[in-house]
Amino acid sequence: MKNKNKINMRRALLVIDVQNEYFTGKLPVSYPEDCFDNILKVIDSANEFGIPVILVRHTNPGEDSLTFKIDSDDWKIHKEVLKRAFDYIIEKTLPDSFTGTELESWLRKNSIDTVVISGYMTQMCCDTTARQAMHLGFNVEF
Repeated sequence: MKNKNKINMRRALLVIDVQNEYFTGKLPVSYPEDCFDNILKVIDSANEFGIPVILVRHTNPGEDSLTFKIDSDDWKIHKEVLKRAFDYIIEKTLPDSFTGTELESWLRKNSIDTVVISGYMTQMCCDTTARQAMHLGFNVEF
């Protein structure tokens, strides 16, 4: 007899804005102390279980941008993240990872119905991405 409560979900891990800006730039993250280690652990776990990993990089497009200035060292994704396997990099210019990006089409093309959200900043870009994902019909996990 089949378990009717079993739900098959196809997940993708979104790693949002883990860029040098939060380490060596103008917006250093210091709390919680182990947050970066936890992000690396979740990437490693996703890779171990064959869950696609999508890196999301924020860009402030103006030439006079004070943070996340394109091609600056602070704009770059943290080198420890880039050492790990990932499937795709999404470039965004707004707090949510869907607006003006290929994220939704990539997820649908790859039959993803659930996004697992990690990264920086929970109260801004992660939250906005989670809300937009739900509006688009995706399941959301943090």
